[in-house]
Parts: sequence; C-alpha cells; structure tokens
Amino acid sequence: MKQFYDLARWRARIFSKLMSIVLLAGVVAAIPSTLMALADGMWPIAAMDVLALAWIFAIWRLKRLPYAVRVLNFLAVLYLVGVGLMLGVGAVSQIYLMAPPVLAVVFLGTRQAIAALLLSGATILALGLGGYTQLFVEGLDHGVLSSLVVTLNYLCVGAAITITCGTLVKGLSQTLGEMQGFAASLEHKQARLHELNAELRLTSAAVARLNDMVLIARAVDAPGAHQPIIFANEAFERRTGYRRDEIIGQSMRVLHGPETDPDEVARILWAVARNEPVKSELLNYTKGGDPYWVEMEMVPFASEGGRHTHWVVVGRDITERRNSARAIHHLAFYDVLTGLPNRRLLTERLDTLVAARNAGGPLGAVLFIDLDNFKTVNDARGHATGDALLRSVGERLVSVVRARDTVARLGGDEFVILLQDLGDDVPAATDAAVKVAHKVLATLGAEVVIDDQLYRSTGSIGVALPLRPGLSGHDLLREADVAMYQAKAAGRNGVALFECTMLAEAEQKLTLERDLAVALDNRELAMHLQLQVGQDQRPIGAELLMRWRRSDGILVPPEVFIPIAESTGLIVPLGNWALRQACEAWLRLQQAGHALPLSVNVSPVQFRQPDFVDQVRAVLRDSGVPGAQLIFEVTEGLLMEDLDQTIARMHELTQLGIRFSVDDFGTGYSNLAYLRKMPLYELKIDKSFIRDTPNDVNGTAIVQSILAMAEHLGIRVVAEGIETIEQAKYLSAPGGPCMQGFLFSRPAPLEDILATLSGTDSPAA
Repeated sequence: MKQFYDLARWRARIFSKLMSIVLLAGVVAAIPSTLMALADGMWPIAAMDVLALAWIFAIWRLKRLPYAVRVLNFLAVLYLVGVGLMLGVGAVSQIYLMAPPVLAVVFLGTRQAIAALLLSGATILALGLGGYTQLFVEGLDHGVLSSLVVTLNYLCVGAAITITCGTLVKGLSQTLGEMQGFAASLEHKQARLHELNAELRLTSAAVARLNDMVLIARAVDAPGAHQPIIFANEAFERRTGYRRDEIIGQSMRVLHGPETDPDEVARILWAVARNEPVKSELLNYTKGGDPYWVEMEMVPFASEGGRHTHWVVVGRDITERRNSARAIHHLAFYDVLTGLPNRRLLTERLDTLVAARNAGGPLGAVLFIDLDNFKTVNDARGHATGDALLRSVGERLVSVVRARDTVARLGGDEFVILLQDLGDDVPAATDAAVKVAHKVLATLGAEVVIDDQLYRSTGSIGVALPLRPGLSGHDLLREADVAMYQAKAAGRNGVALFECTMLAEAEQKLTLERDLAVALDNRELAMHLQLQVGQDQRPIGAELLMRWRRSDGILVPPEVFIPIAESTGLIVPLGNWALRQACEAWLRLQQAGHALPLSVNVSPVQFRQPDFVDQVRAVLRDSGVPGAQLIFEVTEGLLMEDLDQTIARMHELTQLGIRFSVDDFGTGYSNLAYLRKMPLYELKIDKSFIRDTPNDVNGTAIVQSILAMAEHLGIRVVAEGIETIEQAKYLSAPGGPCMQGFLFSRPAPLEDILATLSGTDSPAA
C-alpha cells in the first residue's frame, strides 16, 4: 500500500511499462522504416533507426542503472531521433522534439521538463537559422523571422503542454501523498486493531482460564429484572457443574438455594437497582445441589455514552476458608467432647442475660450441675467410658430444656444450663427453674448403656436467679456454683436454691482457705494432746489434735478447717508437719519419763501420696523416735478406693513399727472384710454410739458387738467421747475398752499435759 502511493515508485513503474511498450512499438515500426529508408537510399535514416532501437533496448535491459540515468538516456534518444528526423525529413519532424519535455515533466519533474523544452526550442531555432532545415511560414521569408516564429510557436505550445502536464503531475503527487497519509493512518489503525484483537483474544483466554469464576451478564434496567448471563469462564463451569450453553441466558439467581441468605440477596439487588458495585459472601449451589461459599464482586460496565450495559461478576470459592473459620469458631466456643457450648460462649450468653435483666428484661436462671461420683466411673472403667457417659449426659440435658435455652459444659463433670425468658414474676420464675432442675435430676437418674454395661449417674444442682441489682454474669454463675456445693454437702443428688447466707459462708470458706495457707508460716497452728486411759483410768497414751488460732485471736474448730485443708491439698504439708510435731512431743514425754504412745490422724489424701512411706521413714530417721511409739489413725473412707494398694502401703509402714487405728469406727465403710485383711492394732468407737450409752439400747448393742468382734480379732478398742461418770462406769466393766474423753482429759498443749502427768503416780503403759 505504501509503495502504491509513493510518486517516485509510481513514476518508475510507469517508466518501466513505457519502455517495454516503446521497445515493442519501435521494433514493429523500425523494421519497415529501415527497409524503406534503405530502398530509397536513405542510409542515415536507416542507421539512426537501428541505433535508436539498440539504445532503447539497452535502457530497457539495464534496469540496475539509476532511474534518473535511464530516463535521461531515454529522453536523449528521443531528442536525437527528433533532430535526426528534422535533418533527414524536414521541419515536420519537429513534433518529435515535443516528446522530451512532455515525458521529462512526467518522469522527472517540471524543472527538468522546462530545461528539455528550452533545449528543444533552441535546437529548432539553430537548425532553422543554420539552414539545416526549412522552417516555412506563409507570408514570411525563409529567413530569421520564419525561424523565430516557428520556434516561438513551438515554445508556446510546448510550454502549455509541459505546464499542464506538470500541474497534473503535481496534483497527482499531492493526491498520492494524501492517499499515502491516509494509507499510513489506515495501516496504523489496522495494526492497532490487530493489537487490540490480539489483546482481546489474550484477555479472553486469560479470563477463561482464571481460577476465579467470571460471569458477564447483560444489564436489564428494570426493577427486579433478571440479568441474563452472556459469558462464563472455565473456572465457573468446573466449580458449578453447569456447561456454558446451559448457563447462557439464565439469571444468576439460578445458583441460589434453600440456605442462601435472602437478606444478602436483597442487598445485592438493591445495589444492582442503583447501578453500584457490590461485594458479598454468599452461599450458592452447584448444578448437583451441593452448597459452596463464594466471595463475589459485582461491578457495572458502562458504554462510552455512560449507559450501564453489562455486569461483570468475579467470584472466588471460599468454602474451605468458611469451613476453617467455622471449625475455629467451634473450637473456640464449643466443647470438643460433647459439642455443647463451652465456658467462653456460656459467659457471653450469661452476660447478655444479666444485662437484659438489669435493663428491665425478663428473668432467667442458671443451673450449675456437678455429677456425683463421676471420678469413680472414670477411674474404674477408663476415660473412654467416662467420655461416653459425659456425652450421654450432655444429650439428655439438651433434651430436657427448650431450644432457646443453653446447655454448656465447663469442663470435667460440670455442666451449666442457662434458662431464658422466665417472666418477670420472681416466685414463678424461681419455681420454674427449680422444676427444670428436678427434671434434670430425673433424666440423669435414667439408666444408660455403654459397652453393654448399665450406668446411672446422679448430680448435685445449684440454682441461681439474677435478683440482686448490678449483678454480673460472673457473679450469677458463682452463686449457682455455691448453691451446687450446698446441694453436694446436703447429701448429693439434690437441688439447692441460692441464698445470700450461702455466699457469706463461701466467702468465709475462701477467707479460711487463704489464711490457712499461711497459718503454718505464721505459727498459728499448734498440736494439742488428749490423754487416753485404761480400765483403771490411768494414762496409757494420747492423741495429737491440731488447733488453729488465727492472728486475730479467733479459734477455728478442726471440723471447719480440716475439710478445707483436705479439699485444697493443704492437708499434705499440714500432715507432714503434724507427724514431726508428734515425734518432738514423744521425745519431750520420754525426757520427762512419760514415754506414752501417740496417735496421729492421717488424712486419706496424705496417705495416698506416692512418697508418704518415704516421708514417714525420713521423719523417724531424723527424729530417732521408734515407729512402734506412733499410731496412725485412719478413717474408713481410706478403704473405699483401691483397697489392695492401701493394704500394701499399710504393711510397708508396719515394717517401720507403725501401728494403725481405725477412727470413727462404725460410721463409714459397711464391708468389714477389711478387718481381717489389714494390719490393724486398734478400733476407735465413734462418740455417736457412746453419747446415749448405757441408756440407749441400740447404741449399747452396737458397742457390745464391736467389743466382742475386736476381742475375737485381738484388736484393742478405744471408746471416744466419754463425758459422764455413768458412761465410764459402764465401760470399765471387765473386757471394756480404753477410754478417751473430756471426763478424763481435754485437749491441751504439751506443757499442760506434762504438768498433768507429773501430778500422777501412774507409770507409762
């Protein structure tokens, strides 16, 4: 195209064609002309024709010569032929001299044409003036004037033709230039169009192969109208199962399903109606009905006129991310074992309930449930059975309450039920909460089969309602917890409604726990001794009893702080301290000449410590006290768990000389088979059997039975709680037990006991 509109190339192409035509015409015309010239004897003419034809053939053949050289040679041929004809034929041949300027303007330019015209005119004038040719003008002489007239006429006609041809060539050149510019612009636009088409094909291929789903829909500007899909890429086909021909023309709403959020869809439609871009996370469905989550961005596309013509939708599958987020949320807010809400989620809902109540909303209630003796099942049957039982408990608790209520597991065997919307009437709400608690007890008591074994669990339930103003969720849960412990202390498998006095007791217990933890370091604890006497009422031993007088002077009874020490684990360091105090007391008694055997109470928690035997061995070694001078008093509760290990440990201690006494005998373990298995030295009859003896027939019968059994087994008996002379006289009969009680000795510091013993004449038993 560029070559076509280039004037120089156009001239060269025309000149080449002209040369071929002239050569062919010259051959056709030159042959007869030459023959005729030869026949007439015109040798110069014949020679000129042959020379001219040969020269033109050379010009046509030598195409490697520069264009201007070839044109000038051609013009020279024409000029010489014209001169030769004028010389040979006459003035009529001056027409041949018109060819050089005309062809010069066509093939070279106007200036070259004017030069050729002037050369031809000068040649004609010179030939005429020189008499080489006859330039005849009628009415004028054949002289200078005729030559000038002919030459001027030639120049006028030649100039007109040359200038006209030059103007035409110039106009053609301008036209060709304009066409060349247009062609260049067209070529540029075509090249740009090709680039755009290539980019479009590349973009289309890239969009088609994107991992993100891409849809293009035609915009329909009508309220609630469907936006028909006109394009879907391969990622969309792969994820949804729809083929492109199946989805084209459909609305994007065909991807929605039963769980698609209608509020989110309404928000998208609202944005579409306003021609605004919108982002959303939406649950869509595949062709097969499988749900998947997509994060989509929907953007309007406007034409050059500003009218929105299409919607471009780009979506990314976020199902895995949503599932991971859901799993993380479930781990954060739900119990792994039971699937119930955990403490964190319960706390949020509890705070919401209490805040609503403080703002004047309806009452709710908290039920704090602790399973009774779950540890026994867990230890005896293993954690797998324990976990199965906990899952069963969770399912049964959910079945008891309403859908809007919350059942949560705090951990271990503790569950909490949060009851919502119990109304504004306090008595009615309280009654409703207590009724639910009793329903829980009933469902917990139902039998459940785990691994072909029947299990029945019970629970202690504390109930609390947000009745106090300004109460927090934490406070309400604490109140229910306090009430639960009250139900457990009342015998378990029951319900206790929180009362403010319970909180005071719990605060007091907490204070005692804190103070007891530092009581040993503050030297607030002391060991008192209570003497034991024989049938002759002379001292035969003593029991060490721990006493706690706080720094404020308040004396805390053992029945108050000992259970606290056992529940908190403080009983272990306290027990070790008591053992060393017993050894020091015995050494003091020995120095005073009253080396009485001493009884020391040993808690089940302390006894089960793995290093208990080593601790006792170390104390005896360090103090030098014979083990036979110590009697360990244990309760029957020690025998309820792992009896074989307990007996084995007792035998280890007896090898050190330690003797064992069962304290509060008759009030606990009902299976007496342990009496013949354990290395027992002594039984202590509980004071509850002595209190009404000998007036109480039943109590007296139990005492007599214990004495008879102990005599048969060879075990010494000590009767506790002797407070009256009548009791002492009854037990002083032959075969009676040793005695211990206020009648003979109150618990007192070692110094007082030493003074008492120094005032008696009785030797140590």
